[in-house]
Amino acid sequence: MTKAILIMAFTLALSAAGLQGADMPEPISYTLRFPAPQTHYVEVEARIPADGQPAVELLMAVWTPGSYLIREFSRNVEALTATSETGEPLTVEKTSKNHWRVETQGAPRVVIRYRVYCREMSVRTSFVDSGFALVNGAATFLTRAGAEGHVHDVKVVPPPDWKVVASPLPVAGDTHQFRASTFDVLVDSPFYAGNAAVHSFEAGGRPVLLVTEGDDGTIWDGPRSAADAAKIFAEQIAFWGGAPFPRYVVFNLLTESGGGLEHRDSCTLMSSRWRARTREGYLDWLGLVSHELFHAWNGKRLRPVELGPFDFEAENYTRSLWAVEGFTSYYGDLLVHRAGFSTRKEILKELSKTIENLQATPARKVQPLDDASFDAWIKFYRRDENTPNSAISYYTKGAVVAFLLDARIRRATGGRKSLDDALRLAYQRYSGDRGYRPEELRRTFEGVAGVDLGDWLAHAVDTTAELDYTEALDWYGLRFAESDPDKGEKAEKKDADSAELPAGWLGAETEVQNGRLVVTVVKRETPAYDAGLNVGDEILAIGDYRVPPDGLDTRLKNYRPGEKSTLLVARRERLTRLPITFGEKIKGRWKLEPLPTATAEQKAHLDAWLQGTPKS
Repeated sequence: MTKAILIMAFTLALSAAGLQGADMPEPISYTLRFPAPQTHYVEVEARIPADGQPAVELLMAVWTPGSYLIREFSRNVEALTATSETGEPLTVEKTSKNHWRVETQGAPRVVIRYRVYCREMSVRTSFVDSGFALVNGAATFLTRAGAEGHVHDVKVVPPPDWKVVASPLPVAGDTHQFRASTFDVLVDSPFYAGNAAVHSFEAGGRPVLLVTEGDDGTIWDGPRSAADAAKIFAEQIAFWGGAPFPRYVVFNLLTESGGGLEHRDSCTLMSSRWRARTREGYLDWLGLVSHELFHAWNGKRLRPVELGPFDFEAENYTRSLWAVEGFTSYYGDLLVHRAGFSTRKEILKELSKTIENLQATPARKVQPLDDASFDAWIKFYRRDENTPNSAISYYTKGAVVAFLLDARIRRATGGRKSLDDALRLAYQRYSGDRGYRPEELRRTFEGVAGVDLGDWLAHAVDTTAELDYTEALDWYGLRFAESDPDKGEKAEKKDADSAELPAGWLGAETEVQNGRLVVTVVKRETPAYDAGLNVGDEILAIGDYRVPPDGLDTRLKNYRPGEKSTLLVARRERLTRLPITFGEKIKGRWKLEPLPTATAEQKAHLDAWLQGTPKS
C-alpha cells in the first residue's frame, strides 16, 4: 500500500480527530525512536505540561486491558531523565515501583527521556528487533498522574528502512503522528513499524487494514486472508447492525507464536505463516480474527461497569468475564460458520471440543463460573500443575453456557428470539460510557426470553453443579455420539469380538525430561490421583518391570481397566511403590452429531441456529 493510501485510510477531519481547541488542556506528547532496533529498545521522549505545579508525578500502567494480570511493565524502563525544554536538568525521584516525581523548577513543561526493553513476543507486551516493532501502550508510556484525560499525541520515527507505520489512532499532523483523546484510548491502541504487507478493504463503510508482518509473499496468502477477513467483518457488522469503529486495524503478526488481544479499534494476532497451508489451521486463524473482532462490540463497547475507565495501577475485578470472553468464544466460531467458511460438521466439532474440555476439567466441580472471572487476576494467567483441579476457564465454560442459554431462549420463544437478540438489546441499553451490572445483563436475557431465567442462570454461573445439555440437544435434534444405545451395543460387540481390548489408563500427564519419565499433571478423579502419584515423580516401573521413558503408552496396552499393580517411582531421589488400579479412558464422550431420527422441526431449529435466521 502506498503512503498516500495509508494517510487516506487513517486521517479524519481535524474536528473529528479531537484536535486541540482553545479551551482544551495542552496535550501530552511522545516521540518513539528505534536508533538500534536490534538491541530491542524503544527510546521514548515525552513532553508533559507542568500546569504551573512545582512538581509533577508520573506513573506507568501495571497491566493492560484484555489481559487480567499485574505485569509490572515498569521493570523494563531504563535511564529515565528529566529536563526543561531548554535543556536544564531536573531532579527525578522514583517514589514507587511505577511512579516518578519530577521537580519542575518553574518550567512550563518537563521533557522526560527513557528507554524500554522490548523482547517479549506476546500480544500483551512490546517487541522490537531488527525487523519490526510492536508497541503496546501500557508497556511503553508514562503519563502524568491526574492527567489521564488529557489528549496524548504520539509521533513514531521509524528506522530509514522501515516503510510502514500503522495505528488505529487518527493521524494528527504528519503521516506518523497520531492522537489519542485520553490515556485509556492510548493504552488501547497499539503501534506497528516495519515492512509488513498491508491490505485494505471496507467494512460497513469503514476502512480496515490487515497489516501482516512476516508475509514474504511465498507461504501466507495475503489477498486471500484479506478477502476472507472482509467476509467475517461483513457477517459481524450485519449481526450487530452496524460498525462501531471509525476505522479498524488487524495486526497480523506471523511470528511463529500464538495469541490474540482485542482493542477498541484494532486487534493484535500472533500466529504461524504455515497455518494457512492446512484447512484446520486456516479455520483457526479465521476464528481468531472473528473472536477478537467480536470484542469491538462485546467487551469494548458493551462491557461490565468495572471495565472502564480503568485503574491502571490495580486489579479491576469483575464477575462478568464469562459474558465478555465466553460469549465471544461461542460467537467467534459460530460467525465463521455463518460467513460460509466451516461446514456443519466442523462447527459441531469445535463446539464438541469446548464441551469436552469443560467436562474433562475436574475443577468444574470446584470453581463457579463467576468466581473464575473474579479470580482471573490470580489464577487464569498463572497456571500450574494443579490448575485443572482448582480453576476453570471462563472462556470455555462461558462458551458452553452461551450455547445452552441460546437454546433456552430459542425454545422459550418458539424460535422467534435468540441470544443474538439479547446481545443486540444489551448493546442498545448499555454500550458506551455506561456499562452493565451483572443483574442488568441477566434481566436483559430474561426480557428477551420472556421467562424467568434466574434459577437457571444462578445454576450455570454461580454454582458448581453440572450443566444439563438435554434441553439444547432436544431443541436442535442433536446427541452426544456415545449416548445412542444402539451405537453403544455395536461398540461393545466389536470389543468382544476383537483381540484389541481397552488399555489400562493412569490419568496422569508425563514428559520425558533429561531422559527421565516425569509426571507433570495429576487430575482429580483418575487412577493416578487415587494412587497418590505426585507431580515431579519419575516413573520407573510398573510392577517389577522397568518402563522406558518413551514407552509408557505402549506398556499400558498390556494392562486392562480394573487390573491392579504397583508403580515404582523416584520421588526426590527416594524409591517409592504406589498401589495402582488401572482405569479406562473414555474417548469421544462429548462428540455432537445430528440425531438420525431428528424431526423436520428439529432440523429447522438447527438450521436457524447455524445460519443465523430466526423462525418467522
